[in-house]
This record gives sequence, C-alpha cells and structure tokens, in this order.
Amino acid sequence: EQILVVKSNIIFKDPPRLGEAGGKWQGLKTDNLDYYIDLIKKNCEFKRRGDMENDPTFQQIIPYIIFNYKDQYFLYRYLKKAGEQRLKNDYILGVGGHINPIDLRSGEDILQVGMNREWNEEINYNGKLEKKLIGILNDDRRLVEAVHLGLVYLFCGESPDILVRETDKLKGELVNLEELGKKVEDTEGWAPIIYNEYLKIF
Repeated sequence: EQILVVKSNIIFKDPPRLGEAGGKWQGLKTDNLDYYIDLIKKNCEFKRRGDMENDPTFQQIIPYIIFNYKDQYFLYRYLKKAGEQRLKNDYILGVGGHINPIDLRSGEDILQVGMNREWNEEINYNGKLEKKLIGILNDDRRLVEAVHLGLVYLFCGESPDILVRETDKLKGELVNLEELGKKVEDTEGWAPIIYNEYLKIF
C-alpha cells in the first residue's frame, strides 16, 4: 500500500523568525492551520506503508474525523478479531485512515478527497454534515502515534443514524461528553488528547 507522507523535518522545522509557525509540538495544534495544510500539500509524497510504520523521519498524514450529534459524540473500539491489534484496548474517537494514490484527482484537494473516502468506507450515515478542520495532532508518546500526524475534523450531523460498516471488527456508540470523558480516561492514543484539549472546553 502506498500512503501519503511528509518528511518530519519539514513539518516540524524551526520557525525562521519569531512569531512564525514552525517547531515541534505535543498535542492538538489549533493555530496556523492553513500554514500546515499548505506545507503538507506542497511537500507530500507517497511511500510504501510497510517502510513507514517504524520510521519517525516521516509523518503519515491521517484525516481523523470526530462525529457530533447535539450533545453526543461517536466513540468506538476494535474488537478482538480486528487486524489492528496495537489499538485493541483503546477507545477511538475519530474515524480515519491513510490517504492513498486513489485520492489523487485533477483539480481536487487530495486531503479533502481522502478524508471523505475514509469516512464513507468506515461509516454508514444518513443525514447532512457540517465539516470543519479543528486542529493538527502530534503525539510522540508511543511509536504507533509518533509516525502519524492527525488532521482532526469535526463533522456535526443532523441525525444520530450512524453505524460502523465493519461490525465484526468494530463496535461504535454515541455517548454524551461526560460519559466520553470517563471512557477515555484510561485510554492511550489520540482520544484523551482531543477530549482534554478541545472537547472539554469546546
């Protein structure tokens, strides 16, 4: 599988002048988003996924979609038979995955195309959506996250009619913010970061 990546030293380069974007961060960055999106688009390339999984010199670009309906958020986790065993004990707040060459379309935004494809592959949803980019997430605490850079989107829906497609591998549910906080409290990965740094104060 060929996946979209950007060199880490391009994403995390030191800012050229005081006050400009750049440098490395831990957690959810919510400022200078246009700068980083532009940087990704101008410097992205495709690499073999197997070569990238343990290579911190590259960041794998991951659209990561949070679904919200009124005061509820979609939360899911992998079941025992799922292929992604590294995350099987974690609650996952975002729907997402890698961007592939299939997302290259003339005149279209590859990040938007990849985001929408991942959503439609993973989720059955009926209803309108309001979509916005809320931040870019970097997490160096575990290798599985350290080689991925999350483009975190919020999809606000008009209906609670949402289901995961792979019901044999995933289990999902809508939960209110208080319950979400309790469930992700002992979870590693991106979910507690997004909860603590965005949803809890949103």
